[in-house]
Amino acid sequence: MANVTFKGNKMTLIGEERQAGDQAPDFTVLDQDSAPVTLKDFAGKVKIISVVPSIDTSVCSKQTRRFNEEAGDLSNTVVLTVSVDLPFAQKKWCAAEGLPNVVTLSDHRDLSFGTAYGVVMKELRLLARSVFVVDADDTIIYAEYVSEGTNHPDYEKAIEAAKNA
Repeated sequence: MANVTFKGNKMTLIGEERQAGDQAPDFTVLDQDSAPVTLKDFAGKVKIISVVPSIDTSVCSKQTRRFNEEAGDLSNTVVLTVSVDLPFAQKKWCAAEGLPNVVTLSDHRDLSFGTAYGVVMKELRLLARSVFVVDADDTIIYAEYVSEGTNHPDYEKAIEAAKNA
């Protein structure tokens, strides 16, 4: 299992750790209008799944902006930002930040995504900062579990993986 800390404190991750080559497990999360969304809703597209503990914090906000800016030019690619923030809080953040096209997804209800991808921090009931790139055939081609939750992911490696998908 990935070793992850948050503000220096060791976290226990719940779920199965995923790596490149694994078939991407399905999940059910909620969109900004609280409608259920699954992996199948993005079938045939390359997916950059940007996982953040809480979207309305400095590093999470920067991560969301950066992936959406850098992936905006990639064909057949969607950026999904997943957190346990409530759907209405995600919608409010997107409006306040002037990012109406960002796809934010909430895992607050069932922790379906977090458990399927091994990113639920048991001690905080938040998702550990991580990035997964899933190809159009739903195979994980890149996985990063950021070792310290307050650090940034490796944007370049994730974007490169999406470009090569």
